[in-house]
Amino acid sequence: MNQSISVAPSVEEHTDENGVVTKQQLFVKQLIVLVLEMLLALPLGLLLAKFQIGRIAWIFGGIAAGTVVLQGCGTFYKYFPQPNRTARKVGMALVGLTVGASNADANLASVASGIPILIFLTLFMLLSGSCIGYIYSRVSKTNLLTAMLATVPGGVGIMAAIAADYNKNVSLVALVQAIRVTSVVFLIPLIARTSAGNYYPQTLPINRAWLNFDPSQLGLLLLLLLITGLVVYPAILFKIPAGDFFGALLIGIGFNPLLHWLPFMGDISFSPPPLINLLGQMLLGITIGEYWGDKPNFKKRTIGYALMSVAMTLIAGAIAAILAMQLTSWDWLTCLLVTAPGGSAEMILVSLALNHNVEIVTTGHLVRLIAINSSLPLWVFLFRRLDEQLSEPV
Repeated sequence: MNQSISVAPSVEEHTDENGVVTKQQLFVKQLIVLVLEMLLALPLGLLLAKFQIGRIAWIFGGIAAGTVVLQGCGTFYKYFPQPNRTARKVGMALVGLTVGASNADANLASVASGIPILIFLTLFMLLSGSCIGYIYSRVSKTNLLTAMLATVPGGVGIMAAIAADYNKNVSLVALVQAIRVTSVVFLIPLIARTSAGNYYPQTLPINRAWLNFDPSQLGLLLLLLLITGLVVYPAILFKIPAGDFFGALLIGIGFNPLLHWLPFMGDISFSPPPLINLLGQMLLGITIGEYWGDKPNFKKRTIGYALMSVAMTLIAGAIAAILAMQLTSWDWLTCLLVTAPGGSAEMILVSLALNHNVEIVTTGHLVRLIAINSSLPLWVFLFRRLDEQLSEPV
């Protein structure tokens, strides 16, 4: 017995040391994968820019890079990293800064009057997603909670994480959510460009204008990123709905007024350099691509059911856009961007690239993000109870 007592602490200590080493190795591997994805996304974004894709070409480059790198890791090195959720949070924060700065001079009072309509549209999308989830559950013989998490227009990472917490089919949830987000990210800009090509500006070339190397401008950029980190980190830590994006957006809106309030700063106007937007887009695209690269082999029937549910979600979004056109004075493109089912940051980026009612699209998607994330505990509780009732033998 004495030997057992003396050996146990050494084994536990050895395990702890291995745990530390494993975490360090995991961090290094994740960092290497992310660097490779960024290095691949940059030339892909430049290539897509040559085809006049527009200013969201970097998202598409990131999607391709994330898919290729994760598939390569699994094929050649038998290493299967999980999608990097931290990278998406950083990307959301960077995009939030860009969107906030673009909305700094917008007339938000005129948007506030449309918030009740935005809430109505959000409820319509949530109810539609619930009905679609129920249909998908019955047709595909999937348990109700998994089906709901797969079809409700929320974030890919958030819904997959909830599925993991309740021991549901994480891969299936991520598959359906990834198909939905990717479909929206590709289809909406395509529709906008073909139907409203005059709105679509060309991609700016990569040159010194992407980053101002003036010491004062670099200092303000570092100050902006520091303040953003101090605001966004607690928001993420306390799980505030859409805290990464919403917190950064508020910083982007309030940074210049803060500078003007300081007596020693003078009349200075600062906006984040285009490089911030570029990096944010690439990180958003990379994390979407990683979910594609992380996909196990599904049966054709499973993919078919997933496509069916996504098609119904897109139809529900189109119906919501028609309702928005009837209830508001917004043009069809604004209504389409506001009601697009998911990819909130991506759709706001599209409106920013189009320079088309950015404040309305931003407000609409923020209302939906807050509503979905704040009501998730209630929805999960109701779905679990209903799932248990449906699974009980008659």
